[in-house]
Amino acid sequence: MLVPDPKVVRTLLTRYASLKIAQAERERAETARELEDVSYTLCVMMGTAGIHEAIARADALLLASGRAADVTTDTDGESGLSLAV
Repeated sequence: MLVPDPKVVRTLLTRYASLKIAQAERERAETARELEDVSYTLCVMMGTAGIHEAIARADALLLASGRAADVTTDTDGESGLSLAV
């Protein structure tokens, strides 16, 4: 199975959240269409049929990619701070 790029997933989640807020503040047909498009794209990328499951899988993917980045980052051994700034 192909794994989506975490940066793209994060961008889509951010866009989804922004559109949900915008739609809650003021319902507009254009915002609703864009929200539907972003929701569909998230579902396809995450291999799900529903947006709630897609968001859960996207969150898990981002969490896992964050943990992988933490493991590969060198630390100075004393303070636990990253040497890569």
